[in-house]
Amino acid sequence: MKNTAILPGLCLGLALLPAAFAGAKDGTLDVYWIDSEGGGSTLIVTPAGESVLIDTGNPGGRDPGRIVAAAKAAGLERLDYVLLTHYHVDHFGGGAEVAAQLPVGAIYERGIPPGDPDGRTPSTFPLQIKPWRDLPVRREKLAPGVVLPLRAAPGGAAFELRCLAADQRQVAPTAAQLRVTNSRPLPPPPHAVDPTDNDNSAVFLLSFGGFRFFDGGDLTWDREARLVSPHNVVGPVDVYQTDHHGLEVSNNPVLLQSLAPTVCVMNNGPTKGGKPETFAGLKTVASLQALYQVHKSMNVSAAANAPDEFIANLEEFKPADGCPGNLIKLSVAPDGRSYTVTVPARGHARTYATTTK
Repeated sequence: MKNTAILPGLCLGLALLPAAFAGAKDGTLDVYWIDSEGGGSTLIVTPAGESVLIDTGNPGGRDPGRIVAAAKAAGLERLDYVLLTHYHVDHFGGGAEVAAQLPVGAIYERGIPPGDPDGRTPSTFPLQIKPWRDLPVRREKLAPGVVLPLRAAPGGAAFELRCLAADQRQVAPTAAQLRVTNSRPLPPPPHAVDPTDNDNSAVFLLSFGGFRFFDGGDLTWDREARLVSPHNVVGPVDVYQTDHHGLEVSNNPVLLQSLAPTVCVMNNGPTKGGKPETFAGLKTVASLQALYQVHKSMNVSAAANAPDEFIANLEEFKPADGCPGNLIKLSVAPDGRSYTVTVPARGHARTYATTTK
């Protein structure tokens, strides 16, 4: 991994760690990866102080509690928007419990399916989805091209959160994108990919000045390839959140190489996600300078993981062990030209230059 674009870094002393969660907005864009033990829960606080939660983790108290704690530590008293990528319980399951503790302004989702989205019979889906379905919150339709109505900070860099794909449809390439054909060969998937609601995942691109962040939910191998081949409708990004928690049926090397991220954040659990094939695929990305992980992966050797200072949770915690649920935070400077990734539990922070235009 190259280090040429890393700005002078710093390691935060433990006494300074609370500053990483300061609630007062200073024009930065903040992104928090909350530990859902391999579920989905990414919290965004905009430069104007609005909040967006992408996915809500699992039900049962643990994940909703971590989401609410992170939101309150960030100075939030409500969630303006909750976005749902797809209808698997590790992504929608904590939503009702979160909403019981923090007011939610609106939910953006693809549309609740009438039956099990994976076609299972019998299915636990009707019971699992009921608390989410019954939430008395305004609902908006997610579709390719939808842009969230978020305010820009006065005098700040241009800001946008846009849906690029959903329900196996995607935005059309721009005129500039049509002029470039992606010649990277499409490798076959390492394992058979069963059709599930993962294929329908909503995909988001967050832009702030020159900074760009990609969140593809649990998008799978073939759908990932369609985003960038024959035409790359995403373009290069600064930060890539691993699709599907770092599982091998996602994170197609063609997608990784086409997005050319500087930083990757793997929202994995100790044994869920973080597969050898994904680590190998990331090594083919010439632009990648750093990999951050919510958990050390027990699916690969210690040496295959990122260095410990880049990993929020290091041990393979069992339920009775009380995993601390440490998170990862990213802050983009008000001008969008640099961003700092912090792992508070490790006392680590490093600043990177924005490379996309």
